[in-house]
Amino acid sequence: MKKILLIFTSVFSLSLQIKAQSDFENILLANVNDSQKFLQAYFAPGMEGFINSMNGGWYHTAKVHKKLGFDISIGASGAQIPSKKDLINISELGLSSYLTSNKPTTPSFSGPNNGAIFQVTRNIEGQNVTASFTAPGGINLPTNLVPAPAVQIGLGLPGKLDAMVRFVPNIKFGQEQDDSSLNMFGVGLKKEITSWFGPIDKTPLHVSILAAYTSMKVSYGINDITSGPIRTENSLAEFDLNAFTLQAVASLNFPFINVYGGFGYNNGSSTFSMSGNYTGVFETGLSAPNNTITQSLIVPANLDFNSNGVAATIGTRLSLGFFKIYGSYAIQEYKTANLGISFSFR
Repeated sequence: MKKILLIFTSVFSLSLQIKAQSDFENILLANVNDSQKFLQAYFAPGMEGFINSMNGGWYHTAKVHKKLGFDISIGASGAQIPSKKDLINISELGLSSYLTSNKPTTPSFSGPNNGAIFQVTRNIEGQNVTASFTAPGGINLPTNLVPAPAVQIGLGLPGKLDAMVRFVPNIKFGQEQDDSSLNMFGVGLKKEITSWFGPIDKTPLHVSILAAYTSMKVSYGINDITSGPIRTENSLAEFDLNAFTLQAVASLNFPFINVYGGFGYNNGSSTFSMSGNYTGVFETGLSAPNNTITQSLIVPANLDFNSNGVAATIGTRLSLGFFKIYGSYAIQEYKTANLGISFSFR
């Protein structure tokens, strides 16, 4: 199980590893208002994608366990970022005149590799200085899918209830293994209400209501940079994500296969923060050794992201005794697929 989880986690962590030649921290060379607006636009598709992924895969049947019956599931969800969110229209960000670019658009988190070239003009110690940098390119996400892996345990309780817990233990990843890590934890409750509909409980049809909450924290260690227009030391980017879903679920359960679906509401939020020491190196236009000047850079306050909307899910599960294989697809703004295996008893 640990090896499978590590495979899923490796796929997940790859989506966070921004290429060294297009580091997002370069935007801090601009004034704090401009850098905040840019980072908000850049990360929004990724954060919204993670929220939708976290809300996926909570169920593969509406039928609950008998009392003290249980299942263990290992799966992953992937939310597809819409292609319309791949590019940032720079003119719509409301940036100041002190930050200019060579192109009208630049990639977001999910966009292509080549970012626009920006030039910053600032006044430091009474003199106008400049710096230029290339905006970050997008992450190479297969088919624009943002993944979220999880191990989930379900337990049957009295009163036609299933309690569920999902988690990814704290796992280090990337080259900076001392700093980069992720963990996830979620809880859910499923109540079967088939008996509310009279004789329907004598058929293969089962109906439930499900509510679930998931939180995830990702820390991304930024390599110390000792050359170029920006220098970093002990720098860290942190993402805190929370997701909630409320679903009406139905399934047709047969001995070897069942078909299931759901309809409900997804909601979630995320914050992004940066810590560490950041120093900008600006060109003065004077002769050496006075050709550059340095200044400590201000990190924007926490950025907030939100995602919400209705979702309709359809899926199927193959049962081979206690071993199950399942997959589903949710129709929403960030269309989400889920695949997994489960070991179910009682």
